[in-house]
Amino acid sequence: MAYITRNQEGDITAIHETAQTDTQEYLSLDSPEIIEFIRQSATDNDIKTILSSSDVALVRVLEDLINTLIDKKIILFTDLPDAAREKLANREQIRGRLHSLENLMSDDEGIL
Repeated sequence: MAYITRNQEGDITAIHETAQTDTQEYLSLDSPEIIEFIRQSATDNDIKTILSSSDVALVRVLEDLINTLIDKKIILFTDLPDAAREKLANREQIRGRLHSLENLMSDDEGIL
C-alpha cells in the first residue's frame, strides 16, 4: 500500500510510504491510478517509495515460497546459505512470539 496526496481535481500529486498530515488515503501499489501516475509524472522519490513498499510484501511472498519448497521437500533448509538460514530462523521466531502474544490476548475475551 502507498499513501497518496491528491490535488483539488482528485489527481495524484505524490506518493508516500507513510501517512502524511495532509492525507490518510492509501491505494494498492497495483492500482491503475498509481500505475498511471508513475508512467506520467512520478519522481525518483515516488518510485523509490513504491519499490520500498512493495519490497516488504515481496519479502513475505519469498519467505512463504521458501517454506513451501521446504515443506514439499523440494529443497532442504540446510541447502540454503548460512546467512539465509539465520534470517529465516530469526523471522520465524519473531513471528512465533507475535502469534503467542495474539493467542494470549484472544484467550481472555470470554472471561469478562
